[in-house]
Amino acid sequence: MIKLWQTEHAHFGRLLGLLERELATYHEGGEPNYDLMSDVVYYLKHYGDRFHHPREDVAFARVVERDPALSGRVRRLTQEHRVIDAHGNELLERLSQVMDDTMAPRDRLESAVATYLVYYRHHLLAEERDIVPRAEALLDDSDWEAIARTVPQAPDPLFGDDPAERFRELRRKIIREAG
Repeated sequence: MIKLWQTEHAHFGRLLGLLERELATYHEGGEPNYDLMSDVVYYLKHYGDRFHHPREDVAFARVVERDPALSGRVRRLTQEHRVIDAHGNELLERLSQVMDDTMAPRDRLESAVATYLVYYRHHLLAEERDIVPRAEALLDDSDWEAIARTVPQAPDPLFGDDPAERFRELRRKIIREAG
């Protein structure tokens, strides 16, 4: 599970990098790829928020059982899961408005993307630094089995073996940038 988290964190970081590059284009007055931006946020919300974060929440609760001194950090990270989800919803709404040619101030979209990026990047860093190493040290096989039963793994619709139709263009872009 630790290896899976680290892999997913790396994938999420890569997607945040794509989003940040599109934001830079937007900030400079250019026309970013709104479909790509929407697909990135949609994936992070619908895969990250539905499968990745719930598994972490269950594991983090078990970590606190073993080391109560981590309860403050874990509480903050689980709260951040909700904040990231809420900001993701707002960002998808802003992107939808722009793609539907709804009149909306440019700075609102820019602010929504920047806020999402800051929260998500900070969150990933805090997890990797503060909790993932402790989870690896404190949790045993029975913990990981219980976590897997509580929140089953789903096929990854972007990075998995059979990407969903919605994410095929995004996957091609990721592969092009990696190559």
